[in-house]
Amino acid sequence: MLHAVIAAAAAGETHNPLIPAVYDIIWSAVCFVVILFFFWKYALPRMQTLLDDRAEAIEGNIAKADDAQRKAEAALEQYTAQLADARAEAGNIREQARSDGQRIVAEHKDQAVSEAARVTASAKAQIEAERQAAVVSLRSEVGTLAIDLASGVIGESLTDDAKAGAIVDRFLAELEASEIAAAQAGKK
Repeated sequence: MLHAVIAAAAAGETHNPLIPAVYDIIWSAVCFVVILFFFWKYALPRMQTLLDDRAEAIEGNIAKADDAQRKAEAALEQYTAQLADARAEAGNIREQARSDGQRIVAEHKDQAVSEAARVTASAKAQIEAERQAAVVSLRSEVGTLAIDLASGVIGESLTDDAKAGAIVDRFLAELEASEIAAAQAGKK
């Protein structure tokens, strides 16, 4: 084509090959107007309706997403508040359990102390009763032995029970007094 343009320019033609003929421009303009009319009348309104529907759908989805996000944030705040309440309640329960445990330990300790005191008092009472029984038993045996010994030494029978009992009691009282005095002297 470049050769044709150069050949035409050399031949001296005045017609410009880049500009189309007038009848081509007119028929192209008519076709353009007809296509523009149909496009403007039918295609553009449908396209506009389609774009409007699409925009509404997008805006609806955005609104739904915003609503869902607000609900999610509210649920998260509620969950966080419930979690904080649950942690606080767990702390209170833990503290209550500690105080209950300490109270129970103190009660059991007091019960053990009172039980030990009761057992100790019972044991002391039993020991004292046994001691008294032993003292009475020993008095009678010591008295009998002392009277038998005295009878053997004197060579006479000491049959007066009241007199013999008085002598034995006086002897044992003197013996107890000497033991008490020795114990008090040992304490000083």
